[in-house]
Amino acid sequence: MKNMIAIFRKQCKDTLRNKTVLIQFLLFPAITILMAHTVKIPGMPEDFFVNLFATMYIGMAPLTSIAAIISEEKEKNTLRVLVMSNVKPCEYLIGVGGYVWLVCMAGSLVICMAGHYGWKTGLVFMGIMAVGILISLLVGAVIGIGSRTQMMATSITVPVMMVFSFLPMLSLFNGTVGKIARFLYSEQISRMLSQIDSFELTAERISVIGINIFIAALVFMATFRKCDLS
Repeated sequence: MKNMIAIFRKQCKDTLRNKTVLIQFLLFPAITILMAHTVKIPGMPEDFFVNLFATMYIGMAPLTSIAAIISEEKEKNTLRVLVMSNVKPCEYLIGVGGYVWLVCMAGSLVICMAGHYGWKTGLVFMGIMAVGILISLLVGAVIGIGSRTQMMATSITVPVMMVFSFLPMLSLFNGTVGKIARFLYSEQISRMLSQIDSFELTAERISVIGINIFIAALVFMATFRKCDLS
């Protein structure tokens, strides 16, 4: 526990110095507030931009942040020093993952406050965001662990990030894309957020999100065993 807390504190300090990671946490909450309060289009659904940017936030911020953090520390041999200091790889991953998850949840809270939600609906919103962020963390950790350098991680992260964040947006305007995207957790989360006032956990939503979590966890464990984190 002491090692994980130390890793958590280290990431807090590093984020303030790493503007690339910091902007991932601040960009979408800021854009959501700006768009939600300045753009008014006749016939536009209430909280349209909140739901749209919340889904994009899930697909981008946690995934790119944890991939960048892990790959950078591997490249700079910071991880090797930590492992030599008796920090276990699982302790490092929990410390980093817990930090990114909490910061992303703070950003989700800002996005939630930009919407017109009551406290009960707000709790449902945050619960949905928590699950989506967790899955994105697993995907991002896989990329970070499997990449030798930060540049390699970035080249892999960009297309993956675009699939998870932009397909739900495109499915709003194209039914064919929607039929494909329905198998992704980000699309199911987008649908749940858009119907949050009449929220319902259908069998399809549970199965798709469950399968996505299972696949992400399976690939994560396989990558973790195959690649030397230190």
